[in-house]
Amino acid sequence: MPIPLFADVVFKGVDAVPFAVPMLKALPWVFLTWVLKWYFGGASNTSERLMHSKVVMITGGTSGIGAAVAHHLATRGAQIILLTHHAQSDPFLVDYVDDLRSSTNNELIYAEQVDLSSLQSIRLFATKWVDNAPPRRLDMVILCADTLTPRYGITARTQDGVEPMWGINYLANFHLLSILSPAVRAQPPDRDVRILFATCSSYIGGDLKQLKDDRDPLPPRRRYETSKLASMVFAQAFQKHLDGFQRPDKQPGNARVIVVDPGYTRTPGMRRWLTMGSLWGLLLYLFMWPFWWVVLKPPMQGAQGFLRAAMEAELGRGVGGRFLRECKEVEYQKKEIKDSEIQKMLWAFSEKQIEALEKEGAVKRALAKKGNERLEKERTANAARDSTEKSPNAQSKAAKSIRSRRSRKAG
Repeated sequence: MPIPLFADVVFKGVDAVPFAVPMLKALPWVFLTWVLKWYFGGASNTSERLMHSKVVMITGGTSGIGAAVAHHLATRGAQIILLTHHAQSDPFLVDYVDDLRSSTNNELIYAEQVDLSSLQSIRLFATKWVDNAPPRRLDMVILCADTLTPRYGITARTQDGVEPMWGINYLANFHLLSILSPAVRAQPPDRDVRILFATCSSYIGGDLKQLKDDRDPLPPRRRYETSKLASMVFAQAFQKHLDGFQRPDKQPGNARVIVVDPGYTRTPGMRRWLTMGSLWGLLLYLFMWPFWWVVLKPPMQGAQGFLRAAMEAELGRGVGGRFLRECKEVEYQKKEIKDSEIQKMLWAFSEKQIEALEKEGAVKRALAKKGNERLEKERTANAARDSTEKSPNAQSKAAKSIRSRRSRKAG
């Protein structure tokens, strides 16, 4: 009991209490660990907003920060549309959606198959969404999908043959929002529409001046940094694109673009970067796990900036294109992000690249279709030939069997 233990400490000394001395020695270290954990955990979202009836589209919503954002918004009643490369019948996706529905007590959670590594897949989904009449409700688009190729990892190209960090981190977002733009602008004027971009503090090391008109447009170094910088430049350009639209009802634009830096978080992408894509790196990561546990945020803490961007009422008014870090609005550290000429250059560069890739993809699909048709015709012809060759043999066998029966009767 606490009273006898306290009495023993007072009258007999600390040594009279079992394990008291080791516990007292460990107490300062526990306190220091708690302080460091609190410090590196960053700021928390204090904004409140009703999310019932809100339609939220999320990329990267099945892991890391995106999963934490989807879970929290779903608990507040938002309708979640997960854009994932998994097929809707995939057992993992089915179980994930079922678990998310049961844990959040929200049945308005759906998944759409959109492979961000395929421009055709993005176009099929986005055009289907835009072609709906009347326009479907869309309150928020959260772009959390991200990939990072570690130093010693295997670089796998996208389905269009593009370098993955450029294709997924930037080009997929550009393609998706470019097509969804009419759906965003068609929302009623009283609706608060937000587009959230995920970025990283590494964008400071990006360099858009070295972009090449190639499948691998990024400079040899700083590829990830440049992809994030391009995404931030596009965010500003897309805000200008939305602001320049003249609504038929003459009402001001109601869509706001917000860029969010979640900070250093324990996500699958961060783990890939720390391990450098090697087995030795993974062993070192596991050995240093206590250190990473202290200095890296958990996914839910990394999601706080997105939650503030989604729920803070002030961010739904005024100018768009704001930048949040640790739940606070900060200034961009690169001047070219707000440079109109660089924005126009990047927009034209991206449109030209996507046009060339889609034309090439269409040609490949047409050739593949012709090849499949030719193979099917060959199979049909071979099957017909085989049946023709077998039919005389079958007739001869039938004749032999008849003669054998007649001979047996005659005998």
